[in-house]
Amino acid sequence: MADTHNAHNRTAEDESKGMAMRVVEAHELDQRRGKRKILHGLSFGIGEGTTGLLGPNGAGKTTLLETLCTLLRPAAGSLTVLGHSATRRADRAELRAAIGFLPQNFGYQPSFSVRDHVEYAAWSKGLGAREVREAARAAIASVGLEKETGRQLKALSGGMLRRAGIAASLVHTPRLLILDEPTVGLDPGQRTGFRELLRTVGESCAVILSTHLTEDIAAVCDRVIVLDGGRIVHEGTTASLARLASERIVGPGTAPELERGYNTVVGSRD
Repeated sequence: MADTHNAHNRTAEDESKGMAMRVVEAHELDQRRGKRKILHGLSFGIGEGTTGLLGPNGAGKTTLLETLCTLLRPAAGSLTVLGHSATRRADRAELRAAIGFLPQNFGYQPSFSVRDHVEYAAWSKGLGAREVREAARAAIASVGLEKETGRQLKALSGGMLRRAGIAASLVHTPRLLILDEPTVGLDPGQRTGFRELLRTVGESCAVILSTHLTEDIAAVCDRVIVLDGGRIVHEGTTASLARLASERIVGPGTAPELERGYNTVVGSRD
């Protein structure tokens, strides 16, 4: 673990990639669930592009995402998202209009068609009656579900359902899209298609992708933050994490460098 502190220090390379425009700024951020402290003094910045949030189960990833999208108010410290304070009520209302959030298990009406689901999301985000249909059509097209517009959600495959969730999250043209474990439950082919979709989405808005799968991070992310036990153990580019790979930590066969770098900073062993 001696390398962990050094891993968290940003290099000149890290600062130059995607950080010119700060989307998120946190300083000494704490978060609790009831009496239990989940996040411990997090200080970090997130810029434009696609940023991965990586960590083992229970690391605090979902708690951090729910704090970033204002579902949870910070317990302590400061948090600025898209130039607005996440601690001020008036700012939180504006932030919710500018953020798209897809939880790991998102709610939906099984009998709704894809069109119904996305149009309802547009309406709930405050789009006017004249805007809802066109915004939904564009969002559905952006995730490649044009041919499935009239199908009920309960009839969709896992990959298609995730795409419908993304469309609903994008329908109001957010400046920041937050995704919590979006590839869980998808087969390898569906995950490949979903990664291609995320690369496209990341060209039009900032994306934060939470996962415990290093292959998802390697495929779509420019930068990565690693959480372990509610603390940041690495922040930088995916390349900087891969460079921390320890020869002492191996996976089955020859584990990819990013995975070994991740295992190095969280101190795990296969």
